[in-house]
Amino acid sequence: MASVKFCGLTRARDAELAVELGADYVGVILASGPRLLDTGRAREVLAAVPGHVKRVGVFGSQELGRIAAQVESIELDVVQLHTARGRDEIEKLRSLRAVELWAVMRVADGVLPIDYEDLAACADAVVIDSLVHGALGGTGVATDWPALAASLEARGRPRRLVLAGGLRPGNVARAMRILRPDIVDVSSGVEVSPGVKDPRLMRAFARSVLSTDITT
Repeated sequence: MASVKFCGLTRARDAELAVELGADYVGVILASGPRLLDTGRAREVLAAVPGHVKRVGVFGSQELGRIAAQVESIELDVVQLHTARGRDEIEKLRSLRAVELWAVMRVADGVLPIDYEDLAACADAVVIDSLVHGALGGTGVATDWPALAASLEARGRPRRLVLAGGLRPGNVARAMRILRPDIVDVSSGVEVSPGVKDPRLMRAFARSVLSTDITT
């Protein structure tokens, strides 16, 4: 069974529901886009999240010192890096703050980028998201899952695989069976508008994940 991450949270009540539904990760956007939060608002959204649920901050091209400062202020457990960062930058950020570092790889047609192996070797997890030009994530677009599975088989699975991009209550079980991810990451697939989650869809997503066996 995969873990669940509800991302793009902008309301404290949505974060609280995510915890109630058994999510292991909750995420806030600190990069760009319609779900963008500043430091103070991110703290408010995550204020009631208990310690056993990991807080994820999604970052873009910010300077590493700025990322480290926000990690401390918001008390994040995971940094999700959505723009190209090489091994040196990842290791420098790791030296600034002892948090998990997830490298995002945006793929088209299920094809992994050329630097996949290098980033997978130094990141704590690889997040596979769909490549949509002009957007860092939260687009609701899925990649070619069978093609991605073939790419992972050919090039090796990362230590942890986080699957994002176009996941919804109605398709997450199929994606899990094809790719066997460690974590499934949903944002727009459980929303009524950007950043506003639909409790019914959140519940349906969690039920689907919990009822899907990916060990066989």
